[in-house]
Amino acid sequence: MKREENLIAQLKSNAVEAFDLLIEQYGDRLYWHIRRIVVQHEEAEDVLQETFTRAYLSISGFRGETESSLTAWLYRIATTLSINVLRKRKRGIFSSLDSVRGDLLATFEHEVEPSADEIIVRLQKAILALPTKQRLVFNMRYYDELSFEEISQITGQSVSTLKTNYHYAVQKIKKDVSVIELE
Repeated sequence: MKREENLIAQLKSNAVEAFDLLIEQYGDRLYWHIRRIVVQHEEAEDVLQETFTRAYLSISGFRGETESSLTAWLYRIATTLSINVLRKRKRGIFSSLDSVRGDLLATFEHEVEPSADEIIVRLQKAILALPTKQRLVFNMRYYDELSFEEISQITGQSVSTLKTNYHYAVQKIKKDVSVIELE
């Protein structure tokens, strides 16, 4: 935590080296978090760049000790921007955010390498088939190894709601994977 506090202090003093260190420490984690949401590489790169730009421009307003950790704050920015990208994709004003699942699956199928492991591809398809909230919670808990408390800081949802969404996501993925194994 001390290391994070030092980085925040350096960022608030507008140290260019601190911005480079921020990108070095969080770039890969945030890229893959964003990529699992928006799927497409180019969009993930754009969202990542916008995440760091917004973080840098608004670091003076960051209240880490009362608000959240730097990690949670960065994830919140990245998640919000990623969801905004998904919202731009949805069809019609009355369609839900979950209506983009078909587009995400199509994008995933287009971007997957032919040499990719079939089990991993099927697992990713099962994850992409989840409702957005369940997919976000599952990805942050499973891949990013964030605690439910950290995910709560990022999403603004209660820990119990997150645990429920995670449980349902795991059950749906298990069901899809067991069907896959039987084929």
